[in-house]
Amino acid sequence: MTSELKIISMKDIKTEKVDWLWKPYIPLGKISLVQGDPGCGKTTLMLSVSESVTRGTALPNSRRNPPSNVIFQTAEDGLADTIKPRLELLGADCNRVHIINEDEHALSLSDEWIEEAIIRTDAKLFIFDPLQGYLGGTDMHTANGIRPIMKQLARVADRTKCAIVIIGHLNKNGGKAQYRGLGSIDIYAAMRSVITVGKIPNEENMRAVVHNKSNLAPAGASLALN
Repeated sequence: MTSELKIISMKDIKTEKVDWLWKPYIPLGKISLVQGDPGCGKTTLMLSVSESVTRGTALPNSRRNPPSNVIFQTAEDGLADTIKPRLELLGADCNRVHIINEDEHALSLSDEWIEEAIIRTDAKLFIFDPLQGYLGGTDMHTANGIRPIMKQLARVADRTKCAIVIIGHLNKNGGKAQYRGLGSIDIYAAMRSVITVGKIPNEENMRAVVHNKSNLAPAGASLALN
């Protein structure tokens, strides 16, 4: 039995303003992508953002927000020997950084635990590092595989007003940033904001942060961060 057709008039939609974790780079209640080549500083950038979120300090070119909680889900780095030491070095409040325990249950982007964890911790930032670690067997190269997952995740972000950030690797092909991400172009299309991180030639400890896509505000200025 099919459900009843429902039509909504645009006049009945309540207008809402966009809220920001880091304006205009990371919107609250939306999905964003941080992409780059391996070892270029993607995780480092998001660890730095996490430090600012937990401490309530201002991010570059942005205003301060109250201290908030973060969920940092990683499928690549060790928590005890890599993630926590780096957070401590940056000065993050580790009491505000949480991880979903995956010892008995592997997390995926479509998992109901995501929304439950955001609500339970009152997190304002949820980071998946990297995308490939949380696809749950979905073929990332097909639109039919990617679109339902991203649509569901976008709804979770909207309901919780949490900024969800996915870290992704670039492929080895040259060309525009939107065509260098691993997997379907629908991954890039689903994002409301896309940031590309890259090394700066002849500057070993500096990284370029480029705002490639911004659907909700004019793109932010490119940044050089150490």
